Amino acid sequence: MIIQKIETFQTHVPLIKPFKTALRTVTAAEAIIVKITCEDGRIGWGEAPPTAVITGETLQSIEGAIHYHLKPALLKGDLLNHEEIFHRIQACMTGNGSAKAAVDMAIYDLVAQRSGLPLYQFLGGYKNRLETDFTVSVNEPSEMADDARQYIREGFDVLKVKVGKDDIEKDIRRIQAIREAIGRHVQIRLDANQGWGAKEAVRAIKKMEDSDLGIELIEQPVPAHDLNGLKWVTDQVDTPIMADESVFSPLQALEVIKNRCADLINIKLMKAGGIHQAIKINVLAEAAGMECMVGSMIESRLGITAAAHFAASSRNITRYDFDAPLMLAHDFLEGGANYEGKQIRLSENPGLGIKHIHLEKGRITNDGKVSS
Repeated sequence: MIIQKIETFQTHVPLIKPFKTALRTVTAAEAIIVKITCEDGRIGWGEAPPTAVITGETLQSIEGAIHYHLKPALLKGDLLNHEEIFHRIQACMTGNGSAKAAVDMAIYDLVAQRSGLPLYQFLGGYKNRLETDFTVSVNEPSEMADDARQYIREGFDVLKVKVGKDDIEKDIRRIQAIREAIGRHVQIRLDANQGWGAKEAVRAIKKMEDSDLGIELIEQPVPAHDLNGLKWVTDQVDTPIMADESVFSPLQALEVIKNRCADLINIKLMKAGGIHQAIKINVLAEAAGMECMVGSMIESRLGITAAAHFAASSRNITRYDFDAPLMLAHDFLEGGANYEGKQIRLSENPGLGIKHIHLEKGRITNDGKVSS
């Protein structure tokens, strides 16, 4: 299985509704799609969305990383020796996790295809169905409550609520409005996206605990670099704390685990640089008795399919944040993971199970057509 060709394509798909966090507002899902072709004719696919405020990457930097660094390192490489290929991906440049992830997932797609197994089985085969949460963007409390009601009507029973914008008191009003709107049976997890300082995080979380708002966990309450602050918050409150932006690499995961800076870790392929590195993070966490969630950026069903196969392969991954494709105005993928409301069913076809992507040439435009 010799790598013969590596190509990239650019996509732009509008969101049904703007996605708002403490870090950014997104109105369209943009990405670089990677297509790797082997000499035997097999094709593997990957996706890299630019998330400059988190990974530091743009569409232009992703394409540059792939064509000027990753492609020269990988062309003519033999996927039967895929451990060497994955080493080359990490060794040819530092950072650039999304660019690496797109290439990594395309290679896993190819290797699993050759094995004749769907990727989740190739990686471990724990399950083939997952349930995703749905994200409530940060807005005015009344709008967030209305959105939460709508998502519950659509069948979701776990909501990931964005906070960390404006002041703590307003964040608490947001959660109160949502809880009043949806009742007690729905699970709420919060994501502050680094929006609080350690002291205000503790103050806010304790107030939520005292108010019996029923918060399952709180994700990345403090800035990514502040591991001391993250640990202090974790030690001071009863609500489980999840590290997200604080953990990109296995080495960073080891630091969080060793010092028990958090109770859980959110693994994202775009932070980790692909499935190969994500596996290492999950193994470290499992050895320490720490469960993981697998999340995503604003990605199409292509990137989520790869993430879902990884997530489904391990019993230590217990939470799934794969709602991004449901936010998009249209879909350009045939095959891959299939959504049935909150349920995600993985294809039993080899690899990622992708039948076709409408990217023969050019760029996907807002109406879903490919232009030259």
